[in-house]
Amino acid sequence: MDLSEDEQAFLRDLVKTSRQKPHVVAWVDRDGTQRQTALSQTDVVRLNKIASGMGVSKGETLRRAAHVPVQKPAGPP
Repeated sequence: MDLSEDEQAFLRDLVKTSRQKPHVVAWVDRDGTQRQTALSQTDVVRLNKIASGMGVSKGETLRRAAHVPVQKPAGPP
């Protein structure tokens, strides 16, 4: 394939992730919508660490994260 090194790395990571068993986390969005988020093994380990540090479940961590405002990129000066 005639792709840049960055694109090849991205595609390799996609294939690697797709071969792993996904971890699905159920949570409730800030508008009350039931959500399910599929996470890779790497992401679930990181989420577990964050949730553990906060003393709450993975779903509660995602619910709280939904309330964090998105930072808008700075416009031209």
